[in-house]
Amino acid sequence: MELRQLRYFLAIAEHGSFSKAASSVHVAQSALSHQLAQLEDELGQPLFHRLPRGVALTPAGRAFHPHALSILRQVEDARHSVTQAEGETVGKVIFGIPHSVSQALALPLLKAVRTALPRVELELTEELTGNLIPQLRTGLIHLAVLFDDGQLDEFRCHPLLEEALQLISPAEAPDAPSGPISLRDALRLPLILPASPHGVRPIVEAAAKQAGRAAPNVVADISSISILRTSLLAGLGHTLLPPMPLLHELETGKLRAVPIAPEHLSRRLMLCTSRQIPASAATLAVAHVAQTLVGQLCADGSWREAQLIATESPPFIEN
Repeated sequence: MELRQLRYFLAIAEHGSFSKAASSVHVAQSALSHQLAQLEDELGQPLFHRLPRGVALTPAGRAFHPHALSILRQVEDARHSVTQAEGETVGKVIFGIPHSVSQALALPLLKAVRTALPRVELELTEELTGNLIPQLRTGLIHLAVLFDDGQLDEFRCHPLLEEALQLISPAEAPDAPSGPISLRDALRLPLILPASPHGVRPIVEAAAKQAGRAAPNVVADISSISILRTSLLAGLGHTLLPPMPLLHELETGKLRAVPIAPEHLSRRLMLCTSRQIPASAATLAVAHVAQTLVGQLCADGSWREAQLIATESPPFIEN
């Protein structure tokens, strides 16, 4: 198996056409077809369905695709690790952020990395937490913010902060509490929550179980923040979330939030990378920028209802 075969395979998958793929990688179509045939012969499986117009990945091709992409990205990381320009950090870092964290972190991180690491290309991908985990596992992304649910042992993790969950309701809802609400009463309200196992859903269900309460009264499973926002504004129910994803609506009075008390419901955010794939210099540098930035956002109150988890060492640097 050769690297050029992987590049050709990915080009065909991207363009859905042998002729367009050949043009994109600057080889003759016959040479590209020959290399793909050798790759398919080695794998013992066809990777593409040949269609009347173009091609489509077979099940084997879909299974192979993330591995090919991961291998080529690791090769690129390795190349950058030995070709740093004049000591300046160079490379590309793909950073996965959950939907409910994007509002707080995405734009500040882009600005901070551009300032601190001008020769690092940062690509942010916004995904459901359940989708970020396999991408981090296979090397499709270099870093990810994940929620600590006790199941992250396969990754190298660095604690960032702890966010308090609040009950967030339509401002005019007749059943919206005017002050702190107990976990028991919050769980009885009609709730709109992400589908399991995404987002805060496992945290809420675990808290209910630990307190000996009934499961949350979920009236809608919605994993999209934008659709959840629309549903809240339409008066379809309440949710349990940190305030940051819905900050604009809270500040304009369209929604209102109250704390869970006397219980404290929170989620812990971890910065994670693979244990199996070496982190590039660019990845480590972006991780350090992210840690510093989170500290600043917590200190100046920009990240609402968040408490920094103080650590002495930079992320993923062994002492």
